[in-house]
Amino acid sequence: MEPLLGVKIGCLFALLALTLGCGLVPICFKWFRIDAATGRHHWVLSLLGCTSAGVFLGAGFMHMTAEALEEIESEFQKFLVQNRTESERNSSDGADSAHMEYPYGELIISLGFFFVFFLESLALQCCPGAAGGSTVQEEEWGGARVFGLHSHGPLPSPSRSPLRALTLLLSLSFHSVFEGLAVGLQPTVAATLQLCLAVLAHKVLVVFGVGLRLVQIGTGSRWAMFSILSLALMSPVGLAFGLVVVGGDSEGGRGLAQAVLEGVAAGTFLYVTFLEILPRELAGPAAPLAKWGCVAAGFAFMAFIALWA
Repeated sequence: MEPLLGVKIGCLFALLALTLGCGLVPICFKWFRIDAATGRHHWVLSLLGCTSAGVFLGAGFMHMTAEALEEIESEFQKFLVQNRTESERNSSDGADSAHMEYPYGELIISLGFFFVFFLESLALQCCPGAAGGSTVQEEEWGGARVFGLHSHGPLPSPSRSPLRALTLLLSLSFHSVFEGLAVGLQPTVAATLQLCLAVLAHKVLVVFGVGLRLVQIGTGSRWAMFSILSLALMSPVGLAFGLVVVGGDSEGGRGLAQAVLEGVAAGTFLYVTFLEILPRELAGPAAPLAKWGCVAAGFAFMAFIALWA
């Protein structure tokens, strides 16, 4: 048991150090600040942003959504089986079977999506400036058709909504805690190392993308560093909790509440990816095929990592 404990503690520090380092790279180096970039430098940063958008897209679909659907289906099946009496089992097998086929996972992920949508709409209703750029967009476009494909008005300014940035951090934080928990609950050294390496492979890219995203929307250095530090701590916190739980039943730390939270986190992450990150990175007519290629490359890499994650 001691070698396994030592490996898990090593994984804890590796998760903290590597994710913190990768997240701070775009914050600490001015080269990544796209507002001050010109010419080829600006073009490279734009393509790097598109690649990070592809990484977010892959993380959302191939990791967060896939894991949430699997967990929710498993936990709902356990919940329904445990609460079914012998008499109900004999009298309503058909009804239970139909009930099990309901797409609970998709519903919970959608609820997470609409929950953030509601919060942002509420913020816009109560405080129009909360969108951080919507008013500017309306003024810049000067009556042009917003959804017209042939409009030649100015392109929309990038959104700087603090709510969306906070939503991105919270959804990733929830997911990171559950990833760390899964590592902490592994019963063998080989399984622990395999899962930890899979988590690190996609987590370092995602955290780098978060740091790049915070820099590009003009977040202050102190707040950006604090955000990355908080995000980097989430997986070690989950792993530490898994070490506490592993003394008992390894399944004790995984329940219906965790599955629901992971589904909500996946829905909020997809909302930010589709309504904030991708539109911003793909705005502008320059090099559309190169941008597509970078987004596809980021997604493909995350899909490749999903073979082991």
